[in-house]
Amino acid sequence: MPARLEDLTPGAVVNGLVPSAPVTVVQAQWHGGNALTLTYRTGDGALRQQLLYRDDEPRLSLDQRPRAYSFDADGALFRLGLEAQRIRLAYLFDPMVAVHTSRIEPLPHQIEAVYGEMLPRQPLRFLLADDPGAGKTIMAGLFIRELIIRGDLKRCLVVAPGSLVEQWQDELAEKFDLAFDIVSRETVENSRTGNPFAERDM
Repeated sequence: MPARLEDLTPGAVVNGLVPSAPVTVVQAQWHGGNALTLTYRTGDGALRQQLLYRDDEPRLSLDQRPRAYSFDADGALFRLGLEAQRIRLAYLFDPMVAVHTSRIEPLPHQIEAVYGEMLPRQPLRFLLADDPGAGKTIMAGLFIRELIIRGDLKRCLVVAPGSLVEQWQDELAEKFDLAFDIVSRETVENSRTGNPFAERDM
């Protein structure tokens, strides 16, 4: 990008002052409106000065490559990215992060089943067959949420008894923020592709 003398401000990276190498402006001292003494730093760290006039502008250009450590980005976006990275790695520092981000108070046998038996077995081949009322929905929800947080799960199919399908859907949504769709004959008929499983991840 062509540069005018007014563009030679401290921190600007300029081409054309030394052969085939950009320099960084340290200071610009004006002499009237058509000349300035430019103090700049070369690539090897040496400080130099040069008197420039309007006639020198055609040979000067600003280097638009982003600086590696400019510290001039949007702070809010940086914080957002940092928070996303923290959440993505949360399971490394909190081995039971799904428990602490869900609206449940799990019982000891549920913690043992999910964190002591199921999560350590990858790939998982595990039969969860506790008595009715023992909290299989909570264990399944914890397991699914942990896998999602760790980046190991994107698509999930839950096969539940017909009379309990809506209960499972409600509990997974209410306690774990997991939004599952119920697949029925009507869902298949209304599917654009004829295959609702291809259109929904959960």
